[in-house]
Amino acid sequence: MSESHLSVPDTLGDFTIREQPSLWRRLSILPRQQPIGTFGAVIILIVILVALFAPVIAPYEPTSQASKRLLDPSAIHLIGTDELGRDVFSRIIYGSRISLYVGLIAVSLALLLGVTTGVLAGYIGGSFDNIVMRAVDIMFAFPGLVLAIVIAGMLGPSITNAMIAIGIIYAPTFARVSRGSVLAVMGEPYIEAARLIGGRDMHIIFRHVFPNVLAPLIVLTSLNMSTAILTEAALSFLGLGTQPPDPSWGTMLSSGRKFMEIAPWMAIFPGLAIVIAVLGFNFLGDGLRDVLDPRLKE
Repeated sequence: MSESHLSVPDTLGDFTIREQPSLWRRLSILPRQQPIGTFGAVIILIVILVALFAPVIAPYEPTSQASKRLLDPSAIHLIGTDELGRDVFSRIIYGSRISLYVGLIAVSLALLLGVTTGVLAGYIGGSFDNIVMRAVDIMFAFPGLVLAIVIAGMLGPSITNAMIAIGIIYAPTFARVSRGSVLAVMGEPYIEAARLIGGRDMHIIFRHVFPNVLAPLIVLTSLNMSTAILTEAALSFLGLGTQPPDPSWGTMLSSGRKFMEIAPWMAIFPGLAIVIAVLGFNFLGDGLRDVLDPRLKE
């Protein structure tokens, strides 16, 4: 008697079994399928390089008087000088450091707080889930900038308190997205199988649940970086963020608006720097969204 062999066909009727591409493989197709996202990544890379090599690029110290006050743009001072004689170009270059630093720390804080509470709320469920989501709904009831102003005002004007305020107001967004992603995978067979073989809760969360939450969190992180930079600029503009004489795009806008008639470059170029950085993160976030979850594009 000949030995029989069982083979699993690649197709079942009209359905084709395809392996789900990994996260990194989906990210690798960004340059080919999303030129806007690639353009945003290039902008962000340039901003990061400018921030890293600020001492080499900037011709003057950002807090020292370089020349006479309110000089027009020239070969010596590419974007002129401010009301104290400081080189505006050098201050914009060094201001990129503060914007990226605040955005990175604030979004990381929001990511830590939001993902932790969101994943636990979706996994545990019950009354804990209801309490967490009601707290999230309460925070969503307030405009983000207004809530950031209130928190920064209560903590006191400083760059550290501004990062804490920004991190707190964006944590609910991460909590809601991560909770929704957890609820979407909790009914999957592999979660139940992991429980049946005796898998611990923390092992199931980090091994089976969290990888399915990672893709939307990458997109949300990129988009929130842009809004964090905007919020930091707004807080610094109002005197609640970066304090003088440290260079910040928001503080430069605040001081430049007083001299718009005689020295418009003091406000125009810091504003352009904010626009370029924000557009870069928004373009990258849109590209990542379409690549990591094409259903969102529809």
